[in-house]
Amino acid sequence: MNGSKMTGTKDRRRISDILSDLTVGDENDIITINDIRQSLGDRAFGALMLVFALPNLVPVFIPGLSSVLAAPLILLSGQICLGYKHPWFPKSLHQRSFLRSDFARVIARVLPWLRKTERLLKPRMIVMVDYPLDRGIGFFCLALSILLALPIPLGNWLPALSISLFALAITERDGLASIIAFIIGISASAVASTVVYTLARGIWLGLHLSLSQ
Repeated sequence: MNGSKMTGTKDRRRISDILSDLTVGDENDIITINDIRQSLGDRAFGALMLVFALPNLVPVFIPGLSSVLAAPLILLSGQICLGYKHPWFPKSLHQRSFLRSDFARVIARVLPWLRKTERLLKPRMIVMVDYPLDRGIGFFCLALSILLALPIPLGNWLPALSISLFALAITERDGLASIIAFIIGISASAVASTVVYTLARGIWLGLHLSLSQ
């Protein structure tokens, strides 16, 4: 994948406006992953990754939403690693869906943050989001997506934030945003490692005490 395939959207509508439009309609309607993809047009990887990462930043419990969003993030990240020109989803993934009302709840919470962030982004330090470093972004987002899918207590927010910033960096071709996303991603990995180590050590100590009695 080269720079021409990860183009920005400076001369087009902001992603926040498109997401806002998707929330308009009957709250009992179903929104599929294919609906979201078609609404974003040719914005490709960055915009799609942003849509699937953002809901994880919101402390709202929506049954089944995490499982719907995890697979597309892993798939998209892997395709960036492999240098795909355009995102590809299997038909089974196209039909995964959730209620418009649930989607609207999430978007309403993240929209103010997203709009403020979009105003700060601009094309700069483009080498950080261009080939071959874009492959590194894909690999790092793949690791974060897998981390995001794991049931780690308090382990979702930082990976989702890092992926969201990487997605915006790709979309707006902002290398500085990519660097910030990388720093947050490293922090997310450190936090997750600490939590897993603490849980594992607690389980081991519990077993040791129970066996010694």
